[in-house]
Amino acid sequence: MIRTDRLDLVPLAVRHAAEMAEVLADPALHTFTGGAPLTAEALRARYERLVAGSPDPAVRWLNWVISLRDENSLAGTVQATVDGGTAEIAWVVGTPWQGRGIAREAARGLVTWLGTQSVRTVIAHVHPEHHASAAVAASAGLTATGDVHDGEVRWLLHLTPPHAD
Repeated sequence: MIRTDRLDLVPLAVRHAAEMAEVLADPALHTFTGGAPLTAEALRARYERLVAGSPDPAVRWLNWVISLRDENSLAGTVQATVDGGTAEIAWVVGTPWQGRGIAREAARGLVTWLGTQSVRTVIAHVHPEHHASAAVAASAGLTATGDVHDGEVRWLLHLTPPHAD
């Protein structure tokens, strides 16, 4: 688990699917990414695949649900796909919880934690018109690059290895 001031980033479990289906039910969450909300059953199947891990032993799939400690409720997810020293991260916060700094806090917590691991490069892909997500990436220390992949801007952060004492 990763703890921040207000949040617990709890490792994803299949049992989270029903509550997360409600958290992620707003079709507006798919405006920039495409697709549609998944049913609890479809999300359960997806979580089973994610929890099982990447079929490539060199790649780690790390997924957490965002839990608001004071409200005892889930509000979204953060994830990192780690390949060697590079992590590609993403986040989503349910519509009712947006505008409260939850995504920023969760993304910063994730990036801070990745810095304690073997990760030295963090990447995120953000749709150029998704200003809220761009603000989250910037808050987590990433900088927009000129690279566009599949219509999304590549954001990048190089982490400094921790100093050995």
